[in-house]
Amino acid sequence: MVLKYKATLLEKGLAEATINRRLASVKALVDFARKIGKCDFTLQDIKGENGISAESFKALLTIPNRSTLKGKRDYALLMLLWGNALRRGEVASANIEDLDLEEGTLKVRGKGKGTQAEIITLGTKAIVALSEWLEARGETEPRQPLFTSTHKGYWGERLSTTSLYKIVRHSAYRAGVEKVISPHRIRHSSITTALDKTDGNVRKVQKLSRHAKFETLMRYDDNRSNSQKEITDVLDGLL
Repeated sequence: MVLKYKATLLEKGLAEATINRRLASVKALVDFARKIGKCDFTLQDIKGENGISAESFKALLTIPNRSTLKGKRDYALLMLLWGNALRRGEVASANIEDLDLEEGTLKVRGKGKGTQAEIITLGTKAIVALSEWLEARGETEPRQPLFTSTHKGYWGERLSTTSLYKIVRHSAYRAGVEKVISPHRIRHSSITTALDKTDGNVRKVQKLSRHAKFETLMRYDDNRSNSQKEITDVLDGLL
């Protein structure tokens, strides 16, 4: 029953943190019920949702056909989502004028900041991918969307956040990734991977995630490292 509930949450495209909180609540209730003799089972085998690994994400990058206009676009937006841990709303709202290829930067309007923009530095591969996409597209009007539809009926229209979600999910499906992958899951995975590669340097990774609250990023690190279990094992080892 709980596995079916988890599958339903995944199908709705909820954020990993939301799914994990809900599963944790159910598990805590069952654990309490077991302690007071109301049931004789546990839900310890029900695992929370984790992100996508760098190796699995590489599989996604092989899906876009970079000899086509659509493939160049999809590859560029995937690179942005991973390398800069962008939110899908930030990608969808970006215009051509926000991108400075010479400086290798992009202005993004973060969550809860209205029209206030901040400048982020892009990775080399993302810069190349964006250059190829814009060159193939042939659009130079600065106020045009950075990412647009390549479909005949919707040519040139700004990609919606729903469209971004579908592009990511379809790429993951074609790459054989069993998990339900969303832009948010890629962002979560990028942040967690960055913490792994920097030995948990939360201050550095905060620059990537652009979380306003330091405590938010600390939760990522706690989930990644499971420090509590590490300390518990140390205490157990003393006995």
